[in-house]
Amino acid sequence: MGRFLPFFLLFYFSLQLASGFVITESEVAAEGRLLKKRNTGADAVVFHDIQIYSLKIDCTVTSRFAHNVITSRVANRANVSKEVTFDVELPKTAFITNFNMIIDGVTYAGVVKEKEVAQKQYQQAVSRGQTAGLVKATAERKVEKFTVSVNIAAASKITFELIYEELLQRNVGKYELFIRVKPKQLVKHFQIEAHIFEPQGIRFLNAEGTFITNELTDTVQTSFSGPKGHVRFKPTFDQQRSCPDCQQTVLDGDFLITYDVERVHSAGELQIVNGYFVHFFAPENLPRVPKNVIFVVDVSGSMWGTKIAQTREALTKILDDVIEEDHFNFVIFSTSVSLWKTSLVKATPETLKEAKEYVASLEAQSFTNINDAVLKAVELLEQAYEAKEVPEKSASIIIFLTDGDPTTGETNTEKIQENVRNVVQGKYSLYSLGFGNDLDYNFLEKLSLENKGIARRIYESSDAALQLQGFYSEVANPLLLDVDIQYPEDSISDLTETNFKHYYKGGEVVVAGRISDSDLQKLTANIKAQGAAGDITLQQEATLGELEEALKKQQYIFGNYTERLWAYLTIKQLLQQRISAKGDLKANLTAQALEMSLKYNFVTPLTSMVVTKPEDKQDNSTLVADKPIEGERYRQTYGHPAPVPAAGTHHSYNMVAAPVPAAGTHHSYNMVAARLPPAAYPTYHTAFIDGDPHFIIEVPSRNDIICFNINEKPGVILNLVRDPATGVTVNGQIIGNKKAAGKAETSNTYFGKFGIIHKPLGMKIEVTPEVIAVHSGETKTVFPWMETASLQHESLKLVITKETSLSVTFGDGATIVILLHRVWKKHPLHQDFLGLYTLDERRFSTQTHGLLGQFFHDLDFEVYDIHPGSDPGKSDATMIVKGNKLTVTRGKQIDYRTDLKHGTFVPCWFIHNNGKGLINGVSSDYVVSTLFDTM
Repeated sequence: MGRFLPFFLLFYFSLQLASGFVITESEVAAEGRLLKKRNTGADAVVFHDIQIYSLKIDCTVTSRFAHNVITSRVANRANVSKEVTFDVELPKTAFITNFNMIIDGVTYAGVVKEKEVAQKQYQQAVSRGQTAGLVKATAERKVEKFTVSVNIAAASKITFELIYEELLQRNVGKYELFIRVKPKQLVKHFQIEAHIFEPQGIRFLNAEGTFITNELTDTVQTSFSGPKGHVRFKPTFDQQRSCPDCQQTVLDGDFLITYDVERVHSAGELQIVNGYFVHFFAPENLPRVPKNVIFVVDVSGSMWGTKIAQTREALTKILDDVIEEDHFNFVIFSTSVSLWKTSLVKATPETLKEAKEYVASLEAQSFTNINDAVLKAVELLEQAYEAKEVPEKSASIIIFLTDGDPTTGETNTEKIQENVRNVVQGKYSLYSLGFGNDLDYNFLEKLSLENKGIARRIYESSDAALQLQGFYSEVANPLLLDVDIQYPEDSISDLTETNFKHYYKGGEVVVAGRISDSDLQKLTANIKAQGAAGDITLQQEATLGELEEALKKQQYIFGNYTERLWAYLTIKQLLQQRISAKGDLKANLTAQALEMSLKYNFVTPLTSMVVTKPEDKQDNSTLVADKPIEGERYRQTYGHPAPVPAAGTHHSYNMVAAPVPAAGTHHSYNMVAARLPPAAYPTYHTAFIDGDPHFIIEVPSRNDIICFNINEKPGVILNLVRDPATGVTVNGQIIGNKKAAGKAETSNTYFGKFGIIHKPLGMKIEVTPEVIAVHSGETKTVFPWMETASLQHESLKLVITKETSLSVTFGDGATIVILLHRVWKKHPLHQDFLGLYTLDERRFSTQTHGLLGQFFHDLDFEVYDIHPGSDPGKSDATMIVKGNKLTVTRGKQIDYRTDLKHGTFVPCWFIHNNGKGLINGVSSDYVVSTLFDTM
């Protein structure tokens, strides 16, 4: 097998290097070997003898239904075979429909099969020792990954072709075709082209890119007239350069096409082709229906820190958008449930001002009582209607935000679903927003789907507040209630959903079906709904012959779009219905969705794309591409949260202390402690230290992990994090095994003490397995590990979880979490030790350094030449990182994030010799003299 030589391309999904590294001229020069342009044509850049000479993305959109084709042509310029990886990130809403590899004129096609059949084929390939692969879910917001790698012979070419389809959703008054552009190298023939055909006529069409410079502005061409629109982005080879003489590309960012259509008829537009119809309903110029909204907000301990701060920020800005005719209230919950007001209140300037002050006071603590909180919200709505406090014709919605699972009160999720379903009774819409990864998303999805709503994941990042605001903007302006669309029962069959609880401004209702009466001449749609002024009845008619003939003239765009749109929408709705279905009903829904997925060649959660690819040997190898499910994708990666003690085992208390500052000092602070559940610390990310002492660096963009050890003597203090911009420094002191008389064996080493310095506040925190000591000037406050407490000092916040963890958050910046590892007191060798994890580490400045801090920002590497190592059962490989070529070993280290007692083994590429070649300088450069040395 040749060395791994992946390449890049992206399209609303990113085509990325599987190993995540691109050699540049400066980096290779550090090895004494400069990659130069080969004589392969006037415009050519070759990386590792692999050249992408053509990359084209063709989009055909017909009546919102997008048919997308990605074609990449690659040449192997070497005199030996090379392995190339085609790595694509697709929209979660899309279905792959076809994949082909063309090598030496031979086409290797992907085949859609039932998932169980595909899995068996995959297992058989593995058992025969053949190369086989599975596509895994990515942690990206809107995408999932499709990956294929293949060996191509010397001096030969390969063409990859991937086709996928999706229905574009109208959101806040526009349709979006989002293209992430990141080819990672200059490409001779690079082009994005979109043809849009909308029979209603195009109202506006825009295209923009985050990477578009003044030099590239003219390369983005848009035009539209009547029903046709066209977008082309075709930069020349030189226009792609990041500078006139650079070999790097400027194409790195998002390319967004947005448009909307003309709307003449209030009852929408009917389109009929080949016996299938689609009905688009998006009325405008209707008066807004008053809205009643209850925000159910989780303030349990796990929301502490950045999450609660972002929630406060989002709610404050959402309140700016609440219209005066609306009514609202807040239900806040942790262990217990509290209300802002005893009933819904009108959104007057006075109440909105008061609400913002209330939101600003929200703090996180204690457990998670979901059942009582949601039931209380429903009770408030019931009381409001009974007391006539809200308009009879008004839209009532519950927006429920949580970051975890129920941990107190009713904790059985099925029972919570039943309780909520019984009280809502279809009268209100429940929208669930799941904050972060460590929650039961399936539960939230079922809860919402059973109650006329949807679930949405809010991703933990700097723009989480914007995500929350974005969701609210979608439901901010209801125009219609209880929309019901009817078609002739004796002429139409296999309809998609026709009843909708709410229609919001800027959205769109889409219904599709099959015409079962071959003699039908006219299709009629009758729409009934409730508006602000009362009941509304609308009717739309379409003459089959005339309309179908007019649309067939545009077959050059996408002739059978109505049938495929109907199939896409039907499968989506069947899959959605099976989420909360049980028994025979779930089996029937599954069977229908599977049958249609196979018939229309869609890769769905029930099917897989099987790709048989050529190999050097006679046997072919098999790859299976699965479509992941939202509710499963993160639990697989991050695991379930740690178990939480039963309700009642921890009693809340407050402790207020006012230390007396030394004479001449002017420090002033209050310290408030409140018990939190042991599992109420956040999910850790990216970089951490634990064990003997193992440094583990997660690289999410590469879906891989790098690790190394530092072998220093007990007593040595190492600088781990130093950020001159924020004034934060973290040092750690190494400890060894207990003295074992008469034994000369090599001692394990661990971190037994951490020192955290916050220079702007003049604060120092010393953490040992015995106590946590906080120094502020001459004042010293000591906390034992045996109590759960929190401390707020200006912009610094500490949370101690009994015998488990300490988290330190620096204002709006990053969080450091220290885990406590207890060892049997009578153990002859080992002693208690500490581990350190970082959260939101990108909030540290780019000047951050230290053994751990240097990895808080971009890290890129390439691994190739994987082969059996000297250690049986472990592979060695070559890694290129920071311009250095290293020999690395595939090993395992322990991650204690999901299992504090035993830990979980995680695979990683181990860097030998104290991380030499990976860390800047050598390990001895990081030795400091004292625990609070700021270097």
